[in-house]
Amino acid sequence: MPTNNTKRLQDATLTPGYVAKRSDVRVSALHFYEQKGLIRSWRNSGNQRRYKPDVLRRIAVIKAAQKMGVTLEEIKQTLSTLPDSRTPTKEDWAKLSRAWQQQLDEKIAYMQKIRDQVEGCIGCGCLSMKNCPIYNPDDVLGETGSGALLLGKDW
Repeated sequence: MPTNNTKRLQDATLTPGYVAKRSDVRVSALHFYEQKGLIRSWRNSGNQRRYKPDVLRRIAVIKAAQKMGVTLEEIKQTLSTLPDSRTPTKEDWAKLSRAWQQQLDEKIAYMQKIRDQVEGCIGCGCLSMKNCPIYNPDDVLGETGSGALLLGKDW
């Protein structure tokens, strides 16, 4: 009678190339996801990487979350709440997506504020406007830090 670990290894028959093609990602992305702890593989007797079929659903969830603007770290944290690190079911996905909804709403609101603030300067090159929210005459902000610091700072 096969042990639980043996059964898992027997189920892990998908090659990286097959998973990459089915998931529309590169093999290097699979390795990256694995390195980040988002997916798992096993090694066969020839020390070749193999995946269980449910990795396809897990990758689909990862890609959907990324398209919504969820970071890989946030995806990892959320997926780690699943029992036994299992692949999300339809019900799990509903819970996961609800957990991200507030974060997404905040990002949407932020992006709308940026759009409304910079609407007037998109066509003129910004730096010629006196009231532009990102206008930085004589690089006065260079003394306090680096990067585009004005957008969203006081919202």
